[in-house]
Order: sequence, then structure tokens, then C-alpha cells
Amino acid sequence: MTADENGAPRSLIERATRRAIDGVGPRPVDATRDKLVDAAFHQFCIDGIARTSMEDVAKRAGTSRITIYRKFESKDALVDEVIGRELEAYFRYFTQAMAESESLADRVVTGFVTSVQRIWSNPLIKRLIDDDPALVPGLVGGGDGRNMYVVSAFVAQALRSEQRAGNLDAGVDPDMAAEMIARIAGSFVTTPGGLVDLDDADQLAAVARDYLLPMLRVSTHSM
Repeated sequence: MTADENGAPRSLIERATRRAIDGVGPRPVDATRDKLVDAAFHQFCIDGIARTSMEDVAKRAGTSRITIYRKFESKDALVDEVIGRELEAYFRYFTQAMAESESLADRVVTGFVTSVQRIWSNPLIKRLIDDDPALVPGLVGGGDGRNMYVVSAFVAQALRSEQRAGNLDAGVDPDMAAEMIARIAGSFVTTPGGLVDLDDADQLAAVARDYLLPMLRVSTHSM
């Protein structure tokens, strides 16, 4: 496990999130490695991360135990790769959704709905919720909250860009607003149930319009 600039160890999920947000560019093609990551994802969805062994993954991928350890030095490294790939796919989808939204109000609503539903609908997340829910808050909190701050920093950067473009009220604190959005979105995913059906995009959009837009001082008339 690596450490951050303050010397604190980074969780697997925190590192994967940071890598996904920063972008690592195209990776060299490695068909065997990709096949192992695919196999690990499907095995994790079936048996859960804790109960899946490296040998299980190798068998599903049709490779040997020696091959999987040549590609991944440990199970932690494999888990890191699987989660990183899922997060990278999410951020690509998120970025594309933002690019297709015409106004700030649209981007806020679309971003919120996309964030919650893409994570909630992921079969690995659903497996973790059913099988090992203690791991799920790490997707937002990274154990002690650091991962949430990584995500909120990503959102804050987007909000600052909106302010520079004159789309967001200058009186809004991007950092505070971003943390609130990250906490709200994260709470829906880590504690499902209640009044909002996470599979209902219209309900999630209504939450964003009724609560997030006023917090950001964004008028719904711009939608």
C-alpha cells in the first residue's frame, strides 16, 4: 500500500479514484492482463472480493496460477486494478454526460443522477452491498474520508471552471459546495432505501433540482 504526500497509507479505492480522476492515458495493450481483470470482475460479482482467490480468477480466465502472479504481484494489486478500471469507466461516462449538457443547471442535475445511478447499478457495488457492506463506504470515504475529499476536489475544480466562465454565482464556495454534493451523493449509494428510489432517474433529478440547485444559487429556469 502506497502513502500520500503526508505519509498516510492510501487505500486501494483511494488510489484507484485518484488515478481515475488524474487520468493515466492509454495503457499498453496486454490481452492476458485484460482477460484476468475481466475474470476478476466477474468472479468478484459472483463470490465477493473476500471469498475470491487468485486461483479462482486464474481458473475463470483460463490461465495458470503462475501467469496471474506474473501480471499481479498480489490480490490487493488485482483488486486495485479492477476497481480502478470501473472508476475510470465511470469518470469517462461522467465527463461525456457533462459535455452533452447545455447549461450549468443541466450539468448539475445530470452529474448527480449519473453519479448515483452509475455507481449504484454497478454489479460489483451491488455485490458489496449484499456481501461486504463495510467496504462500500470506502468508495466515498476511503476509510477516513480521504477518498471523499479526492472526489469533492474533482467536483470543486469543475465548479471553479463554471465560476470563471460566469455560469456560477461568485458568492458560492466551490470547495464547500463540492463537499456537500459528494456527501449527499455518497450517502445515497452507501445507505440505499428511504424516500428515493435510486433506480428512478426522475426522482434523483428532482432531488438535484430541489436541493442542489438552490444550494448553488442556480435557477431552474436555465434548464
